[in-house]
Amino acid sequence: MNTKDLPSVADFRHQIPIQLRFNDIDILGHLNNTVYFSLYDLGKARYMEAVNGGDMDWQRVESVIANVDCAFIDQIRFGEEIRCLNRCLHIGEKSFTIQQMLVDEHDRVKSICNTVMVSYDPDTRGAIPVSDRWRRNCSRYEGKDFR
Repeated sequence: MNTKDLPSVADFRHQIPIQLRFNDIDILGHLNNTVYFSLYDLGKARYMEAVNGGDMDWQRVESVIANVDCAFIDQIRFGEEIRCLNRCLHIGEKSFTIQQMLVDEHDRVKSICNTVMVSYDPDTRGAIPVSDRWRRNCSRYEGKDFR
């Protein structure tokens, strides 16, 4: 990925600090590539809480991951101050796309990830239309019309 095509940190309203653990680091001294997905999952969870004003029922799943596209831009080393930036890029009929970036304390992009989430009914175990609640809350939170 060409770094000039990356979004700006200012494009993201939501961010959380990430605490790196010693066991997240591999033998080469940088963040293990499998750990990135755990960090992005945490970012998605906190983003969804923020969008919904903290009103989340984690016992009842409303969306599942359909696709993850992650680009590793620069290595992350133990001791770096990392933040996970999160935003909704698009909402379709039954899915929405969350974009995330891991950046350091100087806003240098370390990784970028686009995740397609499918709205899900746990009773029927199938895809359903994106809820009006998510569209409304996401539109309000991001300041753009997803309806």
